[in-house]
Amino acid sequence: MSDLSKDWAKPIERENLSDRAYTTIRNALMRGQLAPGERLRLRPLSQRFGISLTPMREALLRLVFERVMAFDERGTVYVPSLSLEQLLEIRSIRMDLEGKTAAAAAKRITPAELQDLEDIQSGISDCHARKSYADAVHLNTEFHLALCRAGRLPITYDLVENLWVRCGPILSHLYDAGVPSDWQPHPHERIIEALKTGDADAAEAGIRFDIEMGGQGLLEHVSKND
Repeated sequence: MSDLSKDWAKPIERENLSDRAYTTIRNALMRGQLAPGERLRLRPLSQRFGISLTPMREALLRLVFERVMAFDERGTVYVPSLSLEQLLEIRSIRMDLEGKTAAAAAKRITPAELQDLEDIQSGISDCHARKSYADAVHLNTEFHLALCRAGRLPITYDLVENLWVRCGPILSHLYDAGVPSDWQPHPHERIIEALKTGDADAAEAGIRFDIEMGGQGLLEHVSKND
């Protein structure tokens, strides 16, 4: 029985290494820490992670299979660029899905989750005041995903998260046009107020407006480079 237990333990440990590498890279993509065109070379990356080549290769192949990364002509994994058509499609789907989760959150959010959203938005406002846009990008991602989790729609959440992984590498351009001067109050603050009053329609309208109008910097960047 002990030998059988050891046999079972080996593949589980190796799988966990691959899973952890996969999750780390995926989160980096989602939060804009990896840029379009950036190459992830197998050996240097496995050394940075402190794991062998096999689990590192498995993690990268998994991301390629999910079409969030690709192979170049030499077989090196790299971060692909989004076309304008792809970005517009992602934006449209996000508006529908995140609108649905925001409406659900208006009826299901807990006081602790609401406080978390307020804290995140306070951090975003502080980043805007300091023009610390890289930190604002990270917090913006956290706000959207936290709002989705509060909707208690796990399948929809997974779909939304996958879309964020696809568009994450261009998020560094979110503030290319600066902070819109007419955002008083910020769309996130309107969403928070809708959540406080349980207004599902207002919460959905707020997140749809935020996605459509807040991503103008991304659209302009992709349009210039498409």
